[in-house]
Amino acid sequence: MSLTLLATTHRVAPGLLTWRAWDALRSAAAVRVRAGHPLLPSLGDAGIVPEPVDEPDAALLVADARRADVLWIAAPEGDEALMREIGHLVVNDPLDVEVLHGSYDLPGARLLDLVTVMDTLRRECPWDRKQTHATLVPYLLEEAYEVLDTVEAGDYGALREELGDVLMQVAFHSVVAAERGDETAFTIDDVAGAIVDKLVRRHPHVFGDVTVSGADEVNANWEQIKAAERAEKSGEEASALDGVPMGQPALSLAAQLQRRAARIDAPSGLADDLAGAATAEAGETANDVGARLFALVREAADRGLDAEAELRAVSRVFRDRVRTWEREIRSD
Repeated sequence: MSLTLLATTHRVAPGLLTWRAWDALRSAAAVRVRAGHPLLPSLGDAGIVPEPVDEPDAALLVADARRADVLWIAAPEGDEALMREIGHLVVNDPLDVEVLHGSYDLPGARLLDLVTVMDTLRRECPWDRKQTHATLVPYLLEEAYEVLDTVEAGDYGALREELGDVLMQVAFHSVVAAERGDETAFTIDDVAGAIVDKLVRRHPHVFGDVTVSGADEVNANWEQIKAAERAEKSGEEASALDGVPMGQPALSLAAQLQRRAARIDAPSGLADDLAGAATAEAGETANDVGARLFALVREAADRGLDAEAELRAVSRVFRDRVRTWEREIRSD
């Protein structure tokens, strides 16, 4: 005689069980399950009639399993306390007990938990309920910069948590968007589907029949595909600068604009007299600081450096010096 504890995951649709699990369900002398278990409809479809109980009794399960083969279907989130109690009961009076996994999480399954948690928070948390896309933007930027700080500090152990914070923002925006009743509404599945489609479309050398010689050709193809996508969206001939976010930090903005211009071999003279042109446009007093910064960004790129990262590195050194100075004056 034996007791089988059938474990399933709530991240897989009920009824999607292994053949061994279905075989164990059909061959058991008695199948016990909590009332309301999500697997109950599938069991009925398969002609299996379980014995629903409100709460399992470990001693009763063990006693019945000593007389006939009994299968207990664990709760989707697990029955660790019940399993421990059964373990204690059979230590001195052995019984054949097996934990049988009827379904398994697929890679990415915990993302389903994130969706569920965000849906719950949006309904039940007063703060989460009042947020909008606009109010959430500062948090997305903050979390993205925290990822940057973690990578630059080489603290890869903390990177998992910081990336989780960014992922939460994506899930949050998707929950907010799903509530709209117009054509702008979308769900997190739409977000995931869009990026999957984009990645497949922009990697024809992986998902299609295009052949490339190396990473440079991959990048060139990527830019061509992006340009075609932009033209299709706008309905007119696309600019190489389409899609450059003007709200990003100024140094990284200048670097991205210069990279895009270089890809289409834009003449270097377009960067001449930027200060005068900016002054004429804004109607302000002439100031060449912006033009000098723009030129420094180009100099950094020519030397294979990222102006934004270089300025941050110097800023960190300055921060550390100020903190050291503060400690020294406090100790005097």
